[in-house]
This record gives sequence, C-alpha cells and structure tokens, in this order.
Amino acid sequence: MIEAQADLEESREIRIKRLTMRSMRRGIKEMDILLSGFAAANLAEMTDAQLGEYDHLLRENDQDLYQWVTGQAPAPERFNALIDEISRTYQK
Repeated sequence: MIEAQADLEESREIRIKRLTMRSMRRGIKEMDILLSGFAAANLAEMTDAQLGEYDHLLRENDQDLYQWVTGQAPAPERFNALIDEISRTYQK
C-alpha cells in the first residue's frame, strides 16, 4: 500500500531516473549491461503503463531475467512483449 502511494506521488522524471538506476544496479553484471543499455535507449519514450510494466519486471530475479532475455527459458506471458523488446535491442 505504501509503495502504491509512493508511485502516485512520483513524477515521471523521478520514476525514469529510479528505473534507470535499478537497471544499472542488478545482481549480475550481464543484467547491468543489458538493462542499463535498454533503459538509456527506451525509458524516456515509454508510456506510463509501459514504465509500470518495466518496474514490475525489475522486481524479478536476475537469473530468471537473464534466461528470459537470452531465450534460455520462456518468460511469463505478462512480460513477453517487453522481454522481446529488450532482446531485440541486442540482436541488431
């Protein structure tokens, strides 16, 4: 409940900065690299709903995220589009 209230009071600019920082400070170096690059290239252009989904994605375990992004394991359906977008960022 407190987290939801904080989200309502958080400006878009602060939210993007927070998500960028969380993208850079992960548990494993590979995810730091993958997510910080994606964040720098995409967060400013994302809608509030997309930022919310990215925020939820960042709450997932790094090992799971790494496997989803690299295609080693299927991502949960709710994250499929976002994981595909992150993966495409590094397949160019």
